[in-house]
Amino acid sequence: MDKHTDVHALKESIWLRELIGENPKFLEEIDKIPLIAKYDVSVLITGETGTGKELCARAIHYLSKRSGGPFVAVNCGAMQVELLENEMFGHEAEVFTGASGSRQGVIGEADHGTLFLDEIDSLPAQTMLLRFLQEGEFKPLGSSKTKRADVRVIAATNTDIEEALHTHKIREDLYYRLNVMSIYLPPLREKKEDVPLLVNSFLSKWARRFEKHVSGISLEAITCSCFTIGLEM
Repeated sequence: MDKHTDVHALKESIWLRELIGENPKFLEEIDKIPLIAKYDVSVLITGETGTGKELCARAIHYLSKRSGGPFVAVNCGAMQVELLENEMFGHEAEVFTGASGSRQGVIGEADHGTLFLDEIDSLPAQTMLLRFLQEGEFKPLGSSKTKRADVRVIAATNTDIEEALHTHKIREDLYYRLNVMSIYLPPLREKKEDVPLLVNSFLSKWARRFEKHVSGISLEAITCSCFTIGLEM
């Protein structure tokens, strides 16, 4: 095994082991990650809140040829429509009051890397992103020059994709641009057998962080935790 293969195998083991679970449906989706990482195309990750969509996106990034570039994560739900163009594409100096210098937008920041757009259904003015995906070009506010950026876009949504398309929360043309390859992450209630694995993983993580020795957790405590969040074991 050569040095390059060793490094790739190490990267794969590090990032995939962060995605914890043995549920067959979950593993079927996670097994796609190395293949998806290999092909430099847009990806759409669907799944409810808390299923690990950003972790999955990071795994794709760090297993890909873009791993040496930036990973920029953006919550589209926090973007204001009047600031969207500035947030996405940046601006030139003095284009508006208070703009003493130029500023890169998130697309410029993600050049040669990956842009992760969470809650893509909440993105206002989706035609801006669609145009960039089609052409790979953009103009910062106040600039007369077109810029290019080499960015892989991974988008995620926690809404039902069919409903989002039906209600026009996601443009159909944007959906097809993003959904070149896809991953669906099932919610915890569909993979209850993974609860003990997740609990023990979190327990070990926080015990290391706070330098505490914890020998384990009882089945009774796990069952009680599941009852608290509405899961029946």
